[in-house]
Amino acid sequence: MNHKRTYRLYTDQGLQVRTRKRRKLPRRDRVAPQVLEPPMQRWSMDFVGDQLADCRRFRVLNIVDDHSRFCPGQIVDVSIPGARVARFLDDLALRFGVPEEIVLDNGPEGTSKAMFDWSERTGVRLRFIEPGKPVQNAFVEGFNGKFRDECLNLHWFRSLRHAREEIGRLRHHYNTARPHSALGYLSPTEFLTKTTAPALETLAGRCCRTSA
Repeated sequence: MNHKRTYRLYTDQGLQVRTRKRRKLPRRDRVAPQVLEPPMQRWSMDFVGDQLADCRRFRVLNIVDDHSRFCPGQIVDVSIPGARVARFLDDLALRFGVPEEIVLDNGPEGTSKAMFDWSERTGVRLRFIEPGKPVQNAFVEGFNGKFRDECLNLHWFRSLRHAREEIGRLRHHYNTARPHSALGYLSPTEFLTKTTAPALETLAGRCCRTSA
């Protein structure tokens, strides 16, 4: 018997239908309007999914700097819990520093205790978009589309290792060679070296890591 029929029988007999209480989540900051931030101060992140040749599903966490469209790193794995995301952000912070805030959706990884603890420890604000409004996370959504068209849809990954290798190559090309119209047809690293302080010029020579 489906839930709709059960509900009708209960109401016909004057019985009260028990409702499930919604779990109360911690207070979250909603995303602010899109503005051009200083470099490496506002990041956006999101997940995409794909499938290996053996039909196993895997996920990719994409992170993008809103100012320069630079992708500091990605995680590629079959499971990426919130604690894993927090550890990866610590790893990125050692090479790029921490941003002032990160824009993300309301998925279980971003709303996990591990991520809220990380936010409190580092002082990085977590800005959550409204449910069902991916346009509020436009920078990483734009990256996701290019990433799927130029990498995921072009490869039949034999293994997770193969996926990580190809995704790493795509990210290197994207960061160092792919022109962006929004950046005056410069690559993200070219844009950073041309428009930011000398301290950020080292980004052009840094190796961007895909997490195992």
